[in-house]
Amino acid sequence: MNRPLLSVLFVLVLAPLAASASDGFWQTPTINGAGKIHPMPQAAYQPDRQATYKVVFSLSKPGAKPTEVSPSLDHVARAINLYVNAGVPLSHLKFVAIAAGPATPIVLNDEQYRAKYGVANPNLPLIAQLRKAGVDVAVCAQAVAEHDFRYDWVDQQVTVALSGLTTIIDLQQQGYALSPQ
Repeated sequence: MNRPLLSVLFVLVLAPLAASASDGFWQTPTINGAGKIHPMPQAAYQPDRQATYKVVFSLSKPGAKPTEVSPSLDHVARAINLYVNAGVPLSHLKFVAIAAGPATPIVLNDEQYRAKYGVANPNLPLIAQLRKAGVDVAVCAQAVAEHDFRYDWVDQQVTVALSGLTTIIDLQQQGYALSPQ
């Protein structure tokens, strides 16, 4: 491809995307800095502002690098931002997020995460915000054991559940919808 054509493509395609990211197109209204959304108040299928939403999130993905936040946690933040932005009160969101499998290390306390990866746990500030928003962030005790982690290595703001499997099944029987990630 020649340079003039690349310049035209940038101006027509990429420049508007870059500009929109800095002009408020993407927002994080409730969970600061995570779960970015683009408000669409005229879009179809808006949440019912009076309803209560019960969701269990299966956290299965760590960050691509130890320095990156888990996209599974970001998914939970996005859900909160979408619902609250649509007018649903935080008190109407009954969310549980349970980490298991490859995502298990995201719940390690900072000391143990540093020992394993050499950096601070980037997930802990987001977990703190999710907890503040009313989300019960939990981890599968079976996965903790399978990773050869000790239970006291799990950050104090995280609930240790018997298992991800039973937690998801039990919550679904209580009317929670499953959101895999």
